[in-house]
Amino acid sequence: MQGINAESLVKECDENRLLLQKQDKCDTTDYLAAVACGAAGGFMDIFLVGAPGSSVLGKWSDKQVDNAVMGFAKITGWNKDGSKSGNVKSAIGYLEKNFKVNYDQKCSSDTGYMVDGMTTKNHHMRSLAHSPDIVGLFFSILNQFTSTSSFIDIKGQIITLSTGEPGLTGDNIISRLFCGITNWLGHIMSDVAGSSGAKGRGSGIVMPFYELFGLCKFGRFNIGKDKQDLAILATRAFQEGYDFRYGLAQAVPVIITDLSIRLVWALRQHFQFGRPVSECRPDKSHADLRVMLLFGNGTLCVMDGFDAAVRSGGDMLKFFTRLNIVAWGRFMLLVLKEIFIRTGLNGSIQKSIDAYKRINNALVVYLGELEKIDFELFEKETMALKKVTEDFGKINTPEKLNIMLHEIYDNMGIEKPWQGGFDSFMADKNNRLVFK
Repeated sequence: MQGINAESLVKECDENRLLLQKQDKCDTTDYLAAVACGAAGGFMDIFLVGAPGSSVLGKWSDKQVDNAVMGFAKITGWNKDGSKSGNVKSAIGYLEKNFKVNYDQKCSSDTGYMVDGMTTKNHHMRSLAHSPDIVGLFFSILNQFTSTSSFIDIKGQIITLSTGEPGLTGDNIISRLFCGITNWLGHIMSDVAGSSGAKGRGSGIVMPFYELFGLCKFGRFNIGKDKQDLAILATRAFQEGYDFRYGLAQAVPVIITDLSIRLVWALRQHFQFGRPVSECRPDKSHADLRVMLLFGNGTLCVMDGFDAAVRSGGDMLKFFTRLNIVAWGRFMLLVLKEIFIRTGLNGSIQKSIDAYKRINNALVVYLGELEKIDFELFEKETMALKKVTEDFGKINTPEKLNIMLHEIYDNMGIEKPWQGGFDSFMADKNNRLVFK
C-alpha cells in the first residue's frame, strides 16, 4: 500500500512540474509581446509616474480627483455658480459642512494625547474610519453607532476613544445604516482632495488597505540618518504625498500593461490562429494569457524596483515613494491566482460557491411553494383528522366501526366506492369498488 501511495505521489509531482513548465501554451511571440507590453508600462512608470510631487501623471490624477469631488458636491446640492469661488476648495468646504463625523480628530491634542504621533498630515492614515475600503466602512459605522473614534497610534496599537457626540439618527436600523454609509462616503469625498483650509495640495486619504501598514511594527530601514520600522516608513511616505490620488497615477501603467497584453493576445488568436471572436475573450480560462500577464506585470515590477533602487541612493523613504505599490500588488495577486488555479484550489472553491448558489436557488423555490399553502385550511383539516383519530380509539365493535366510516364519508363529502348496501353490493361478483 505504501509503495502505491509513493508511486501516485511521484506521478502527481511530475504532472504538476509538466503543467508549470510546458502546459502554459505560450510561444516565443507571446513571451516577447508580454515583455514588450510590460516594458512599455515600466517606462511609463519611470518617466510619467515617478515620485509624489514630481509626477506628471500625478498632476493629472490630482485634477481628475478635484473634478470628481466637485461633481459629487454638485450632486449633493453644492451650487457652484452661487458660491464665492467655484473651485475645489469651495466644494470641499461644502462637503465638510454637510458630512460631519464624530471621528475627525486631527492631531494628538484633539484626543487628549491618547493617540501618540498623530498630526494633521497623517490623521487620515491614523484614523481607521477614513480608509476607502471595507476596513474604513466597518470602523466608520462602528464609530458613528457608538460615538467613538478608532486610531492606530505610533506604537501600532488600535485605540478606541469615546467622543461623547450623538450617534446616528433614524427611525430603525436600516435607515441608520443608510445614513452611516452615506455619511462615510460623503466625508471620504471631502478628504480625498485635501481639506478646504490646506495650503497647496493638502493631505488626502490613503489607498485601499494602506492604513494596515500602521500595524507593521517590524524592520529597520534607513531614512536619512535614522532607522525606522515599516509602519513609520509608510506613514512618512503618506505625509510626502503617497496617497489615493498618487495611487490612481500608479494604476495607469498597470492598466495599460494589462489591456495591451489582452489586446495582443486576442488579435493573435483571431487573425493569426483563425479562432472565432466568441473564443477570443481574454479571460482567466486561457492559460497562455495568464502566463503572459504574469510576464508582463513582472517586467513592469522589475523595472519599477530597479528604478526606485537606483534613484533612492539607499534611502528607504525615497525608495518607498518611488515604488509602484499598485503594480506590485497586482503582480502578487496574479501569482496567487495562478497558484490556486494550478493546484486545484480555485476549482474547489468555485465548486463550493456554485453548490451554495444551487442550494440558495432551491430554498427560494421551496419558500415560494410554502407561500402558496392555505394554512387556515391546513389547520382545519388537521383538527378534523385529530378528532377522527380520537374517535377511532373509542371504537370496540365492528358495527360501530362501520357506522363511523359511513359518517366520515358523508361529513367529508367523499363519494362511496359502492352503491346501495355494502353487503348486497359485495355479494354480486360483477361489482367493483371504485375509489375516486
